[in-house]
Amino acid sequence: MHPLLSRAAALVIALAIAPASRAASAPPAADAPGAPIAASIDALIRSPRFAGASWGIEVVSLDSGQTLYAHDADRLLQPASTAKLFTAALTLDRLGADQHTATRLLAKGAIRRGRLDGTLVLYGMGDPTLGTSASPDWADRLAAQLPAHGIRRVHGDLVADDTYFAGPPIGSGWEVGDLLGGFAAPAAALSVDENSGWLTLTPAAQAGRAADVAMDPPLAIPVIDSRLMTGPASSASDLNLYRAPGSDTLYAFGSLPAGSAPRRLWLAMGDPARVAAWQLREALARHGVRLDGRVRVVRWPQDDTAVTAGATLVGEIASPPLGEILRSGLKRSQNLYLQNLLLMAGVQAQTLAMQSDAPPTGFTSTEAWGLRALRELFERIGIAPADARLEEGSGLSRQNLVTASAMVRLLQYLAVQPYAASLRDMLPLAGVDGSLVSRMRGTPAAGNVQAKTGSMTYVRALAGYVTTASGQHLAFAILLNNYEPAAGDPPASRELDAIVERLASDTARP
Repeated sequence: MHPLLSRAAALVIALAIAPASRAASAPPAADAPGAPIAASIDALIRSPRFAGASWGIEVVSLDSGQTLYAHDADRLLQPASTAKLFTAALTLDRLGADQHTATRLLAKGAIRRGRLDGTLVLYGMGDPTLGTSASPDWADRLAAQLPAHGIRRVHGDLVADDTYFAGPPIGSGWEVGDLLGGFAAPAAALSVDENSGWLTLTPAAQAGRAADVAMDPPLAIPVIDSRLMTGPASSASDLNLYRAPGSDTLYAFGSLPAGSAPRRLWLAMGDPARVAAWQLREALARHGVRLDGRVRVVRWPQDDTAVTAGATLVGEIASPPLGEILRSGLKRSQNLYLQNLLLMAGVQAQTLAMQSDAPPTGFTSTEAWGLRALRELFERIGIAPADARLEEGSGLSRQNLVTASAMVRLLQYLAVQPYAASLRDMLPLAGVDGSLVSRMRGTPAAGNVQAKTGSMTYVRALAGYVTTASGQHLAFAILLNNYEPAAGDPPASRELDAIVERLASDTARP
């Protein structure tokens, strides 16, 4: 099945910007532009508390192309979620902000007298918003289309087809220890409820009794083996959760103090396609469509040909514009959204390659196709392959490595594209919204800095745009690795904010 998203790759646009300097650990000369700011940044990052840390920083004027500050700008460091900027560029360049993907219903079999004698297929094409505020009634909108096609009974199975993306649902380099959390929800062509759910753990009123454990939605993790007990009211919490990768069973053990408040934890779904199929089944019943068969799931590396060949389209809903999905993904740093967008770009890249005079042979995952398209974009921008080594689209992988210089080069490129203003609006705004809503308030950076955050254990990053007090427009990237603040020291993110606040306060004339 061909994607709705296929369109020719964007035309090459020549960069009208001066290349950023790649040198850089020494500050500018005392009489050079930005010298006071450089001295201020140097004083911060050379503090003894950063003796074991690694910084990569570059600041470039978008007005002149001049590098105003750089420190180890060519050092490869983990970018965390600032890597989402690369996926954003690929999405806007290759797919387009106004494009949509779809979720479809296919009928495999004859339709006679209101009955489908065969299989009803729920076919996902990457929309990550099903079940969210952007598409809360997705299942009802699909189910309501069946009567118009003469279907009021399905004499067969409901099959959730999750094969549109080829490859594992876990991004390359994602750590096993992260996979239980909702932030590491699996990517899926058939996604629902952001492929996550909420686990509520409620201790009993009296010690010695079992704690109550409930999952919403229940099928997000269908089997819960709980040995979680209620301890004395004065006892410490001892909560432990474990789910083996790929397993449907969640184990809970330990204890919670009697009478303490319920705990709510955001966890990843094990099988989003199955949850979507059951939600559709309930919607079919609400719309008077009877299902005689069972719910089944077809997922990669299974072949869906048997259930889709010769099938008829009997229902379809469009996703929000991809630009809206991207905006939500960047503002909230939503990993699923950006990984799914990379995979959609991968489907498009593979489709175009298969239509070429020399179609490729052998297996390449959809993720790998997306990364291949990203590397082509790097070549156009002028980012060397050695300076941006990305393994997936969300920034969750610790195998992702980029330089601050490559990040700024990307920001320079984005700043001269036709969608530049739209992209900036998609980024968190300091002190106002997204992942920067509570940061830099009451400073010249508030309502000014538009930037993507990045955060993992021992990693903090920030990259984006700032306008100085003198009106100069800057692109910056700040990567801090191998750092954990000691007791009493500022949070790691505050250290990055302090640098950006200095840039926003700069009164030097451009």
